[in-house]
Amino acid sequence: MELNKYIDHTVLKATANKEDIRKLCEEAREYNFYSVCVNGCYVNDAKNYLEGTDVKVAAVVGFPLGAMTTTSKVFEAKEAIENGASEIDMVINVAKLKDQEYDYVREEIRQIKEVIGENVLKVIIETCYLTDEEKVKACELALAAKADFVKTSTGFGTGGATFEDVKLMKETVGNNAKVKASGGVKDKETAEKYIELGADRLGTSSGIAIME
Repeated sequence: MELNKYIDHTVLKATANKEDIRKLCEEAREYNFYSVCVNGCYVNDAKNYLEGTDVKVAAVVGFPLGAMTTTSKVFEAKEAIENGASEIDMVINVAKLKDQEYDYVREEIRQIKEVIGENVLKVIIETCYLTDEEKVKACELALAAKADFVKTSTGFGTGGATFEDVKLMKETVGNNAKVKASGGVKDKETAEKYIELGADRLGTSSGIAIME
């Protein structure tokens, strides 16, 4: 198993500066991670630092709360792609899901997917705030909107990925979408367990520790 190719090497904290992004990209080059995952303002920098490699750039959208308007999320996604991202990790509107405004949630995902076209869309459902029933519903809405991945967490909520959630999400999407486990993936054993349960990608800032 080439663990490095499952890893989205991630730095998203508010204080992450240009030097942190440069370091992130250097590490991603060295370990040949699948991608780096950064905040929107650093997409262009990351793209430049990774020139000449096949490491992709993923950008977060509507991060970390998911509570901004659909229009702003769509614009953010479009701009990130224009600046060099090829993957978008968007946060759903958690409150709208909990209010059972399913059309709203689905339509928002659909519009973002439409604007980014062939590029990869990962839908963060923020499992720590959801019941199992809501997790299943969120996955179904992401599928209906033609998203490529469902993703557990931002890493900024009250909890991250769990084995149970990844298993549930994989059972829900089957082979119609992929699953990304994110938040609290700290060591090799945990990483391998998530992959065994059906995760196709791991979002982690502990990529180096996992590989070492």
